[in-house]
Amino acid sequence: MRSYDYCRTKSSISTRVAQNPYDANVITLGIDPGTAICGFGVVELRDGEVHMVDAGCIRTPSEDTDAERLRQLHGALRSLIGEHRPQRIAIERLFFQRNVQTAMTVGQARGVALLAAAESNVPIDEPTPNEVKQTICGNGSADKTQVASMVQRLLRVSLVGMPDDATDALAIAIGCAYRAASEPKAVIG
Repeated sequence: MRSYDYCRTKSSISTRVAQNPYDANVITLGIDPGTAICGFGVVELRDGEVHMVDAGCIRTPSEDTDAERLRQLHGALRSLIGEHRPQRIAIERLFFQRNVQTAMTVGQARGVALLAAAESNVPIDEPTPNEVKQTICGNGSADKTQVASMVQRLLRVSLVGMPDDATDALAIAIGCAYRAASEPKAVIG
């Protein structure tokens, strides 16, 4: 039995569409790293529109050791990657933190997320918070309310009651999907 906890919202979309050479149809996983709460968002870019597949938060018990919490986070992320099989994963890059303890904790969670992503052998994007805001809102200094509003519009869903960590992860996944659509895939053969 797992000791971490998911809070999630899943869409009914479960089909995969064959990809063209420019990844016009792609499933991406966005991760907003954190040890106590790690946001995740899965989107599918299909025919020029993004659709929410899954979103939520992975929560680890505060009474567990740091090592145990990171192990649980790793296992949960591996499960999500196995479940959704994204063609690309984006993990938000650590931005300047005034609180050194918070920066260390987020850095550890980010490292675990990078490991889980690297184990899946798919391309990894590492956008900064400002790059995510620029992609979603057209303004690198947009606030959380503006980002959430644009994510709702782009996905055409209500995110009322969804934790900020999950909304941020969806924004990260949307930006990742747009980047994948703009870059040609490597041709093997």
